Amino acid sequence: MTEAILLQGRHVRLEPLNHSHVDGLVAAACADRSLYQWSPVPANKLEAMQYVDTALLWQKDGTAVPFAIVRQDDGAVIGSTRYFLMERWAWPKSHTRHARSAADACEIGYTWLGRSAIRTPANTESKLLMLTHAFETWGMLRVCFHADARNQRSRAALERIGGKFEGILRSHRMAADFIARDSARYSIVAAEWPDVKQKLTGYLAHT
Repeated sequence: MTEAILLQGRHVRLEPLNHSHVDGLVAAACADRSLYQWSPVPANKLEAMQYVDTALLWQKDGTAVPFAIVRQDDGAVIGSTRYFLMERWAWPKSHTRHARSAADACEIGYTWLGRSAIRTPANTESKLLMLTHAFETWGMLRVCFHADARNQRSRAALERIGGKFEGILRSHRMAADFIARDSARYSIVAAEWPDVKQKLTGYLAHT
């Protein structure tokens, strides 16, 4: 099972996702359903329970680390995000990375925020917390992101935080509207992390 972790920021904390967050997820997700045209976001309590169940199953299988995004000021659940597709590469025994238990690469995704968290520092700080842990604690070499190619808001957000556009993956995943969507792929690699961290920290310094 992949270890559950708590990531603390000034504006938000990322709590290990569990069933105690279900009601908060529903409240956040139902405030404005128009935000989720391109994202699979639970619409009611049953869907939220299934959403958490799936995330915890992935965590048990060692392929994901899911979070509830919680506002520090009042403890309200304002969204969710996760590490997933955790990759451990087959390094030869002679390589210094062979004995590592941490993953070498992953994706950050399943990220969504409720209406009250849009245009706040929540997304920027969440990404800073997750990327810092990925590169500086786990020692990852690469973190990637995918967005529905039609989702210009998410693509702009990924470019803003320093994600490098790698191209379009055609018919890559099932979309929220149940078609085979094209995905825009972005990534940050370890060598780029210091500059990305400085950029994110700079954004937050003005909040």
